[in-house]
Amino acid sequence: MKILAINPGSTSTKIAVYDDKNEIFTKTLRHTVEELAPYKNIIEQFEFRKNIIVEALKEQNIDIEELGAVVGRGGLLKPIPGGVYRVSDELIKDLKSLEYGEHASNLGGILAHAIANELKNEVPSFIVDPVVVDELQELARISGHPDVPRISIFHALNHKAVAHRYARSIGKKYEDLNLIVAHLGGGCSVGAHAKGKVIDVNNALNGDGPFSPERTGGLPVGAFAALCFSGKYTHAEINKIIAGKGGMVAYVGSNDAYKIELAAKAGDEKAKLVLEALAYQISKEIGAVSAVLCGKVDQIIVTGGLAKSDIMRDWIKERVEFIAPITFYPGEDEMQALAEGAFYALNGEYEIKNY
Repeated sequence: MKILAINPGSTSTKIAVYDDKNEIFTKTLRHTVEELAPYKNIIEQFEFRKNIIVEALKEQNIDIEELGAVVGRGGLLKPIPGGVYRVSDELIKDLKSLEYGEHASNLGGILAHAIANELKNEVPSFIVDPVVVDELQELARISGHPDVPRISIFHALNHKAVAHRYARSIGKKYEDLNLIVAHLGGGCSVGAHAKGKVIDVNNALNGDGPFSPERTGGLPVGAFAALCFSGKYTHAEINKIIAGKGGMVAYVGSNDAYKIELAAKAGDEKAKLVLEALAYQISKEIGAVSAVLCGKVDQIIVTGGLAKSDIMRDWIKERVEFIAPITFYPGEDEMQALAEGAFYALNGEYEIKNY
């Protein structure tokens, strides 16, 4: 079965074709500022992006009529449980409305549905584990003030993919395990996976949990409130500090964790301190969510780009291995995760859900 996966970004569209779970073609289609300038919002880019996807497949002599399914990155929708969702009229309506926010990933389901529907033999289209996946238990929604509830925004696609991958590797079902998954990338999210549901996870975007290469994570609230009203920053600038100019880039001037690691290994004490502080905060968060699972943790899984770092792995392992064994899945293969979601859904291993 051939599966087309589509992952739209702000200035690119990643596509890949799989034969079952095996990649046979992948390409990143880059879009210039001039190409995108005529469009007022992301939804207006639909025809432009669809046409270049179809053209790219033709150039590779890939017959789209041979596709058995098309899967797109899930966009900003209402909060939903994790899983594989069939793209429906209702789902497309919400993606197009931008009611829940505007992001390039909103085009994922729309493009998947359009391409699937234009084939002679209409094939299914799906989205898989969008960032709005919400399986929090009610206790986890309590913050400290009713005007500021805790919400679920995290790297659901990669969290769920590596959790399922680990479960299959030991011959068990994801739904039978208690796991802690830590995604370490541009943002960091650490989740408690209890029998197939992420019952608690830090908000990886809006200032919660560990800091990251370019995000602050949680900050001392009183001092941050004073900063907000100091007159030094606008509201937009504050938001940019939280996500974009916070974390490692604020301390050492770079969000390139690899370069910071090289500097640390070369004797840069500040780089080493900040990098170790990141490992320290991630380890604290893993410890915190182990309490959510009452200490009954079958495995800790560490994934994302920062999981490629040997010193990060060693620092984290040293602090949390007493909780449970650790498995590392370095990197974040979103395209593979999308294809696997569609593959296992079509083979009956995953439920195909309705939005």
